[in-house]
Amino acid sequence: MKVAGFSFVRNAIKFDYPIVEAITSVLPLCDEFVVVVGDSDDDTLALVNSIPSDKIRIVRSVWDDNLREECSVLAVETDKGLAAISPDVDWVFYIQGDEVLHEKYIPVVREAMQTYLGDRLRVEGLLFHYRHFYGSYNYVGDSRKWYRREVRVIRNTGELVSYKDAQGFRKKDGTKPTVKLIDACIYHYGWVKPVETMRSKIGYLHRFWSSDEQKLEDVQKEAQIFSYENHADSLALFTETHPAVMQERIARSNWPFVFDTRKKSKSLKVRVLDSIERLTGWRIGEYRNYKLLP
Repeated sequence: MKVAGFSFVRNAIKFDYPIVEAITSVLPLCDEFVVVVGDSDDDTLALVNSIPSDKIRIVRSVWDDNLREECSVLAVETDKGLAAISPDVDWVFYIQGDEVLHEKYIPVVREAMQTYLGDRLRVEGLLFHYRHFYGSYNYVGDSRKWYRREVRVIRNTGELVSYKDAQGFRKKDGTKPTVKLIDACIYHYGWVKPVETMRSKIGYLHRFWSSDEQKLEDVQKEAQIFSYENHADSLALFTETHPAVMQERIARSNWPFVFDTRKKSKSLKVRVLDSIERLTGWRIGEYRNYKLLP
């Protein structure tokens, strides 16, 4: 069994992406790792080059800044990474620049890859649970606004491509891949960074969501007054351990954020739907990029 990992990144230092931790967290599973490094305003290329591993292969890229609808530029960059994977690879692990795999899940992922290796026609990918950290490393989002699962391991068949804003994958004909849910979790740290950096990131990324200049101007204004407190609807305390590769970064964090976990959404509809999910495990109206196998 041969496994490759891949990711893409641009302006990792400027926007405080834990790209080194992301890559390092999945390297133990991989025989090779492709990093698509976009044209950056900082030393992102040198940062990726500093990772001490001969498994890593860097692909230089120039982003098409004219792709300004639904953040499709992220899917384009993701597909560049997929295209660079060696043809003899069986499984591909996709990790985004703000995602990290806890080391305790490495045996789980490896076992699932081995278990379903021969089931090529039925199992096209592996589905992971998610924990979305928000505001600080002490809180996770626990409302339906956060997607709870996504595909991060796919077969290297050439049939799957990145979908829309690169959250998941679809077949080239637009149909959803069939996947198995495994008992492993991706830790998402995209909403944990100093508030000024968060404001800059929001303003920057929204330029790729729409070509409407007025809408972009409005978002830029909103980004400048963003605060974690005003955008959190429901959070829970995180009482487990973070991945080992994140410990140094967490120790350096120095911005204050305290949240009253008793606070819940003001929307009655959302509160009712959240209550149903907590009682039954069923998320009504959940968006899925995949077909879940029993």
